[in-house]
Amino acid sequence: MSELVLPAPAKLNRMLHIVGRRADGYHELQTLFQFLDHGDTLRLRRREDGEIRLTPPIAGLADSDNLVVRAARLLQAETGCQLGADIHLTKRLPMGGGLGGGSSDAATALLGLDRLWQLDLSLERLAEFGLRLGADLPVFIRGHSAWAEGVGEKLTPVALDTPWFVVVHPGIEVATGAVFGAAQLTRNTPPITMARALQGGAPSWHNDCEPTVRSLYPQVAEALDWLGSRAPAMLTGTGACIFARLDSEDTARRLLADLPGRYTAFTARGLNLSPLHAALGR
Repeated sequence: MSELVLPAPAKLNRMLHIVGRRADGYHELQTLFQFLDHGDTLRLRRREDGEIRLTPPIAGLADSDNLVVRAARLLQAETGCQLGADIHLTKRLPMGGGLGGGSSDAATALLGLDRLWQLDLSLERLAEFGLRLGADLPVFIRGHSAWAEGVGEKLTPVALDTPWFVVVHPGIEVATGAVFGAAQLTRNTPPITMARALQGGAPSWHNDCEPTVRSLYPQVAEALDWLGSRAPAMLTGTGACIFARLDSEDTARRLLADLPGRYTAFTARGLNLSPLHAALGR
């Protein structure tokens, strides 16, 4: 095997509670992660010279700062692998959108290169590598919708409903650091159990970041108001993307057809198993 073409799916935070702040500045979270059947694509081709080459370049981001390149080099360093890769990334997910695009790309690189280089590492080991790159990577590496705690790395697989979604991007990037650093951010939501969260279901779920993002980014507030007038709408992660749960593909596509020209959007089905894991048979 010398080449693989693999998906890097988007995720949604179906709910997001901030239950505390640690001494190191990181926030303690409770969230439900779910995958979508929509995302980026990575084409990985093995090289024999150990070089890692990513195309096309991402404007304003050096290769050395790109999570995909960092993931590949970390895998080389930790395993002593002398092989390299040409990696072509087809981006569909917006930067700073709260859909986990960069983390998903890096997770796909780790799992894909593990297969391409015949390293045969466990998901647990790959998740450990991923956590060193970002708190969102472990869920993409483990590949199942999950209840998450800690900074998002303590994962318990769950089975969520799998409706259709409309995901709207207001055309801006949200700076995660600005949201988590905001004085008005709720940081003391009482912790709940996973069972209680699942029992309450979607009608009771909310995102603690949403009021702060509304305040800091009027474009997101406007998009939430537009989508929320048509279906229950919520922010994913720290945004900027928002989503609405719909009962059918037809309903989702009808809503998408009414989208104002100032926004971009897509429809997608919610999934419990990551498309990446389905492709790799893991």
